[in-house]
Amino acid sequence: MIRLYGALVGLSLIWGLSFVFMKWLLEPAGIWGVVFIRTLAGAIILLPLVLRKTTDSTKKLPIKWLLITGFFNCGLAWGLISLSETVIQSNTASILNATTPIWTGLLGFFLFSYRLNKQQWIGILIGFFGILVLMDFQIGHLFGAQFVGIGTMVLAAICYGLSGQLTKRYLSGVGVVTITFFTLLTGAATGLVGVLLTEPVHIGQLLELKPMLAVLGLGCLGSGLGQLIYFYLNKNGSPEFAATVTYLIPASAMIWGYVLLKEPVTPNLIVGLLIIFAGVYLSSKKKRNKETLTTIQKKEASR
Repeated sequence: MIRLYGALVGLSLIWGLSFVFMKWLLEPAGIWGVVFIRTLAGAIILLPLVLRKTTDSTKKLPIKWLLITGFFNCGLAWGLISLSETVIQSNTASILNATTPIWTGLLGFFLFSYRLNKQQWIGILIGFFGILVLMDFQIGHLFGAQFVGIGTMVLAAICYGLSGQLTKRYLSGVGVVTITFFTLLTGAATGLVGVLLTEPVHIGQLLELKPMLAVLGLGCLGSGLGQLIYFYLNKNGSPEFAATVTYLIPASAMIWGYVLLKEPVTPNLIVGLLIIFAGVYLSSKKKRNKETLTTIQKKEASR
């Protein structure tokens, strides 16, 4: 349990800073360039570990599910987050990212026949209300051209929830390093296609200090180490447990955004965050019962 919660806190610190790094990379790299650079850098960092791994080489890998999970978790989700940050602040993006456990539960209900009790449904409704508060009840932001920002960030959280459920259901027998590496490669391929179809990457601007730090931070920490930790939490805990990293990310993202980007922390952000957290807590409480915690403890003890 100590290792699991330590990994959870560490991941929240890494991914909280990632929202700032994405802001720094957007101008020189573009939306899909950010996806391509961060996923490729992360895959390169993990390559030595992959070459040393032999446990998965003797069995057939579920390539289809690795590709599908990688597309939703690293390709589409990160493209949507980059697109969102062209419109909204990094701290707002991180708060909307905190709705991931809600979508994880909903997708489990609709796609995998998981049961949700009355308290969980109330939590989901509260979470939606928190999103409205964050939007200052401007529902029009979810429709038409204004969908980019709040709406696209919600879609990114849905992608995360789906990839979490797919990982637990179809990739439970695959090693964490292998899952991370293949999903990052899939994300890199998605990003490359996006770059070729949209805007080019400005190599000269990438050589400046902030973009270089962002590449290292997103690639080595956010995409490489961060993804490794995420899939570790998913396999050794549960999709819902891994998704709770989003409880902690907004706090660090708010601090980093205020210090490094001078982003204001408004009352709407604070109130919306607290309401969303209440909704997430209620919607995922069933998955954090005594039986689940005992299962996690047994997994940890066996390692």
